[in-house]
Amino acid sequence: MQITRRDALAGASTLAFSTVFGASAFAATTGYKTINALTDKIANDMLRDSPETCTSFALDPKLVGGPYVGKVSDLSMAAGKKRNQMVAGWIKELKAFPTKGLSENDKLTREIALSAANYAHAAAKFGYGDAGYGSPNPYTVSQLTGAYVGFPDFMASQHAIKTKEDADGWISRLNGFATQLKDNIVTVKADAAKGVIPPDFIIDTTLVQLKSFTDIEPKKSVLVTSLVEKANAAKLDGMTYGMTATEIVKEKIYPQYAALIALFTDLRKKATHDAGVWRLPKGDDYYKVALAYWTTTNKTPDEVHETGKKLVTELQKQMDASFKEIGYTEGTIAERMQKLYKDPQYLYPNDDAGRAKLLSDINGMVKAIYDKLPLAFATLPKAGLEVKRVPPYTEAGAPGGYYNSPAPDGSRPGAYYINLRDTAAYPRWTLPTLTYHEGVPGHHLQISLAQEAKGLPFLRSKMLWFGAYGEGWALYSETLADELGMYKNDPAGRIGYLQSMAFRASRLVCDTGMHAKKWSKEQAIDYMHQATGDTIESITTEIERYCVWPGQACCYMVGRIKIMELREKAKAQLGDKFDIKAFHDKVLLEGPMPLDVLESVIDDWIKSVKA
Repeated sequence: MQITRRDALAGASTLAFSTVFGASAFAATTGYKTINALTDKIANDMLRDSPETCTSFALDPKLVGGPYVGKVSDLSMAAGKKRNQMVAGWIKELKAFPTKGLSENDKLTREIALSAANYAHAAAKFGYGDAGYGSPNPYTVSQLTGAYVGFPDFMASQHAIKTKEDADGWISRLNGFATQLKDNIVTVKADAAKGVIPPDFIIDTTLVQLKSFTDIEPKKSVLVTSLVEKANAAKLDGMTYGMTATEIVKEKIYPQYAALIALFTDLRKKATHDAGVWRLPKGDDYYKVALAYWTTTNKTPDEVHETGKKLVTELQKQMDASFKEIGYTEGTIAERMQKLYKDPQYLYPNDDAGRAKLLSDINGMVKAIYDKLPLAFATLPKAGLEVKRVPPYTEAGAPGGYYNSPAPDGSRPGAYYINLRDTAAYPRWTLPTLTYHEGVPGHHLQISLAQEAKGLPFLRSKMLWFGAYGEGWALYSETLADELGMYKNDPAGRIGYLQSMAFRASRLVCDTGMHAKKWSKEQAIDYMHQATGDTIESITTEIERYCVWPGQACCYMVGRIKIMELREKAKAQLGDKFDIKAFHDKVLLEGPMPLDVLESVIDDWIKSVKA
């Protein structure tokens, strides 16, 4: 049960919350008269537990028990235990809620909420890493996990400063960040005592990121410069606030970074090179739980592994045919992909001008696909979309691209981030597919439409995230873009699309390979390189990601396969009555859900259209 896709799915309307929390307060004293009252209470619990998410949602403080702008989440081990107990309580309440007399929509709400809680709670029993209502991450701190990863960008991009209280809240949050780092250290030590230590190469990447942040003078840290800029824009005393923030960064935050660096330097001596979680306490069971969480299926690692291998073989045949169309007839798929990567006509200079041109081209691609969306969608989001660069201080371990959702009140549009550490990793032929996945009709369309949907409880529309549904939709969107003709005059771009599919298929093989079949990191890198021809540097970042997010890499293709299966089922059964726009509305406007629940929703829709 996740609040967020990355750190926080941002956005909520204050108007909606006046009803949400009114219902929750009533339910808390009189019993849950409706399923919405119960799920509103769950949303309330989650938001009160995460002041950062309240900021992302731009909530009225009255609706979440008072001011939150100066607070941060409690990352202590005691707080983690309480979160697990809280989720167990939700499960008990949801199971006990009677289904007799519920509307179909209310039954769906109960089913989705209960499924989310069960998947999230399953990892708590292992007693290490991060469970709660987020994804099961075995390592509290890594190149992708821990307070240090998300906090600086959260402050820079989401903590707005309009008043003195906002600026004071920034200072308070800096102190809170220092405490979060300290709590992370305590948890890492406790997990290490249980034998839970990241692989040596994960520690190396983590140390690079930690050191890159502290290599900057405190007064030049984004935690200071962003505060000064925002405070001055609000006509506050930015200089004074900047001096105070600099002192906190220097005296409280950087020492915790130094302590983390020292801790991981010491753990590096004890770390092994084994990539998978199989080596952790009850590691095989842990991976099954993680795989179920991310795919929302009961598929075994072996099933997922074999599915991936078959898809890679099929996609390489298509890639071979496409390469021959542009005159690339010799060499393996990987060799021809490497040749395409180096073709100068597709490359951007690896400098500020090249990065600016790359971002400009992506914006042009966004506009072009927007013009085609009415052909396949009856409902489009109101929220806008921005294209941004991944912050340089996290790009070493960040994925190639990702999406953060908008605030439906209009205060912040959706943001599609691209990692520009090295522009050579992004020849122009790779960008259309990445844009369709992270932007439109992918994540931006799906998440924004769910947030803007009418008649859904807040938990369903804005807080829950199911990887197989959300990432499956984004990968399906790549195919949809192809069907809309976006590669009609772009044969190299279509090779990029096929490579993307092969990439997601090879993830099934590599993720299960490392975590269930004891593959080494190098074995996984080699397999993915041969399957996709992607650069070794890019693949290495990906494989290291899978090591700390077990199962996550599998949700993309598993979800896409299911959505395509459901679409083909609807076409076969409805014939002339099939409407692609209506199908997409049904998939998107009910909000995120597990794949088995989505199948029942589409089956019911097919019956209703037949009637």
